[in-house]
Amino acid sequence: MRSLKGEVVLNLPAEKAWEMYRNDQIMSKIKPEMLAHAEYIQGDGSPGSLRLLKLGPEVNNYVKESTEKIERVESGTSVTYRVVGGDLRRMYDPYRVTFTFTPLQGKENSTCIAEWKAEYEVLNPATPPPEKARDAALGFLKWFDKFEPLSY
Repeated sequence: MRSLKGEVVLNLPAEKAWEMYRNDQIMSKIKPEMLAHAEYIQGDGSPGSLRLLKLGPEVNNYVKESTEKIERVESGTSVTYRVVGGDLRRMYDPYRVTFTFTPLQGKENSTCIAEWKAEYEVLNPATPPPEKARDAALGFLKWFDKFEPLSY
């Protein structure tokens, strides 16, 4: 299995970043140009749940939507899902992603590291590694710092 990962430092506590990532309403408002809509279409975010992501105009020339089946949740820390539908599923199988939010040592109340890691196999030898997906995910996570919810 191939893998690819990246991380960004967020100027907010890991717990808050985790809550934002798991909340469909917040996810849909952070940067709609990148992620237009997030919705649990089955379940509540626990393992076995399905989440549909519809991408915005900044990234939908690469991926328009993705259906994810949540495989593992470590509450407050990480979530692993497998893409079961959408554009990425036509390029990679399996395609499994883990998002992890880790407090930065010494700055636990104000800073965290958000990591994106994919494990995948290409369906066609000409398909490149999912670097665009990584860059889009990390670019989206950077907007967590800038998001000022009205009622969070």
